[in-house]
Parts: sequence; C-alpha cells; structure tokens
Amino acid sequence: MSNFTFSDRVVVAKLVVKPFNLGIIQVYVPTSDSEDVEVEKFYEEIEKAKGYLKSQDIIIGMGDFTAKVRDERIEDVVGPSSIGTVNERGSRLIEWCQINDFTTTNTWYQNHPRRHWTWKSPGDRSRNKIDYILIQKRFRNAVKTSKSLSGADCDSDHIPLMCKFEIKLKKLRKAKANPKFQMDLLKSDEKLRDKIAIAVHNKHEILNNISEVKDLWSETKNFSKKG
Repeated sequence: MSNFTFSDRVVVAKLVVKPFNLGIIQVYVPTSDSEDVEVEKFYEEIEKAKGYLKSQDIIIGMGDFTAKVRDERIEDVVGPSSIGTVNERGSRLIEWCQINDFTTTNTWYQNHPRRHWTWKSPGDRSRNKIDYILIQKRFRNAVKTSKSLSGADCDSDHIPLMCKFEIKLKKLRKAKANPKFQMDLLKSDEKLRDKIAIAVHNKHEILNNISEVKDLWSETKNFSKKG
C-alpha cells in the first residue's frame, strides 16, 4: 500500500491488487462559511488526487463534503434515498460527480432514517446527511449497501459511514525465475557429462534425418526447452 497527502484536506491511499488496483481518496471539504475560492481549490486537489491514480483503478472518494443533495433521483449520481434539500455545496458535488462519472453510494438504499444521517448539530438539535462515499458509476453494481452506523460511539458530531462492495480479486503471483544451469557439475561429474553428450549426439542424429523445415524448427525448439 502507498499513500500520498495532497493537502490537509485530501489524502490518497492506493492498494495494489488484481484485476483492479484500489484507490481511496479521503477528503474534508472547507466549512460552509468558507469562500468559494477555497472550495474550488479543494476540488482542484481532488482532481490532482484522482490523477495520481489510473483510470482503470477502482476509485472511492469519501468524507465530509458539507453537501446536502435533494431527496430525488438525479441521473445516476443521486439516488431516491437522500434527505433534505440541496445546498450550494451539494450542487457542486453533484456537478463534480456528473463530470467525472461518479455516484453517491449512500443515496441509493432504502434504510431506516437513522441510517441516513451522517451529522448532528451540538445538542442534537438537528441532523443532516453531509458525508458521502463516492465510486465510479461502472463499479456501482459492486456496491451491496451503504449506510451510516448510528449506534457507533466515536465522540464526534459526525456519524461513521460504511459501504460494502464485492469484487473478485486475483492473488498476485511472483513470476518464476528461469532455472540456472549448473555448469560446475559438468566439470566435476564425469558420468553426467557423458550422459549429456550422448543425449545431444542422439538428438542431432534425429534432427539430421528431418527434411521438413517446419518439423525441424519444432524439434529444435522442443530440444532447447528440455535442455
């Protein structure tokens, strides 16, 4: 695994697996009272983080986007299971997902209302969904569920968000090294040396009796591999 920090708001972790590498972009968007220029700088950092990964990688973006999206389906970006009304940060998130072909996983599943909230205000006076787990649309079918864990005790105003997805990975295997010829044995083992000499002589006799070029090449290649 490798990781790279683009800023104090964007961090990338990359896992090398097969058939697709897995890239995780952890984010923390500027607060709702931040200037627009700060928000745009944040999205530029996400673009740089995405560029650090390859297009064929599975890319997951997750964290606090301070974004509220409407409770209705928007193309393949927002599902029908969101809450509240869209805000400015929500519109910006939707726009980014549309441009980059991502979807918000935790807006697609019919869960209990407490499984939708991801943030609560001090004193628990209000609750909202402002944290998201994003994934490329082409891997959306690999996602089995995505929801908040309302019962978790983590001493934070944010509620942990989880996503379960299934994809069959292949085990990485190291390439086998070509066997080394033990030439020293030929010097020290006379019987082995004579045995190899006889085998080579016999094979040459066989090759000399082959007239077809195709058959000659096939026999020569097989002999080289065995040798």
